[in-house]
Amino acid sequence: MSQPMFELILGGVRSGKSRLAQERAIKLGGAVTYLATATANVEKSDEEMKKRIRQHQANRPPEWLLVEEPLALADTLKNHSKPGQVVLVECLTLWLSNLLMHQDQNLLEEQVQALLECLENLPGHIIFVGNETGSGIIPDNALARRYCDEAGQLHQSLAKSCQRVTLTIAGLPLIIKES
Repeated sequence: MSQPMFELILGGVRSGKSRLAQERAIKLGGAVTYLATATANVEKSDEEMKKRIRQHQANRPPEWLLVEEPLALADTLKNHSKPGQVVLVECLTLWLSNLLMHQDQNLLEEQVQALLECLENLPGHIIFVGNETGSGIIPDNALARRYCDEAGQLHQSLAKSCQRVTLTIAGLPLIIKES
């Protein structure tokens, strides 16, 4: 695990992608940093989201380092990626939502670009988890369409930089890229 390795694990809601990512991190061994893009103490979170966060917390090994960062993903990866260690990013599409809803409309483009650029110099093993949102019907409102478009573009761009890309369906991993 000395050479940098990037993985992208995609899937729909409740597809098993988070479980797969955690299993991969455990299998790799060594120290794991769990980089959460949702924060448990966000006042605007609804009860269902808080419950999801609690479930994720309960499913993680207690020795994993937790870092909560809803916006500055590239900077956080630079600070926490280390040779021989794993960073699990959960999840890209929630991160996109945070950026889309931010007051600064330029932040989305800036942060996505920063993420893609920082990958060239990151050490360690990074596992990105994201929701595959583009497999359904075209949403009926502009914000939802933009969200799906941005997620699709991000996933395509990240997939180019990742050595492994996995699509998770019904709890089963389908490796669609391995190099």
